[in-house]
Amino acid sequence: MRGRARATGRPESDRGSATVWTVGALAVLCVVFGAVLAMGQAVVVRHRAGGAADLAALAAADHWTVGGTKACARADRVARAQDTRVVRCAVSGDIADVTVAAGRGPLTAEVRSRAGPAGAAVPRGSARATVPGGAAEAPVGSPGRADPGTKPWLPPAAGP
Repeated sequence: MRGRARATGRPESDRGSATVWTVGALAVLCVVFGAVLAMGQAVVVRHRAGGAADLAALAAADHWTVGGTKACARADRVARAQDTRVVRCAVSGDIADVTVAAGRGPLTAEVRSRAGPAGAAVPRGSARATVPGGAAEAPVGSPGRADPGTKPWLPPAAGP
């Protein structure tokens, strides 16, 4: 009966083609669903990093009087409580500038946040003590600041 129509009027060669189309449509839907989930996860990671950066910058700005090193250590504790990590922390006067990273692998987001009193701005051309590796920075000779020659603040190493 090859090539001849059955009693239903359909040729035998079309038999099972609906299954192939259904499997193909399901595969496309799964790929689209996976892409939507990945984009949603990326948005969540970015928002988590943004919130943690804001909180860490506020914590550092609130503790600027104890010195840049201690203020950045406080920012690091706040960021770790949010399951994020401080990438860079700088305290200049009463302004804190913190960069926080969240996520792992391809879904990693870094967000920078600044905090300080309303209307405050970092003076242009102010001297800064810069520590290699993105550690704490503070204006040289500012009152309440540690001497630039002291041990810099560095984020703790990640555990095994």
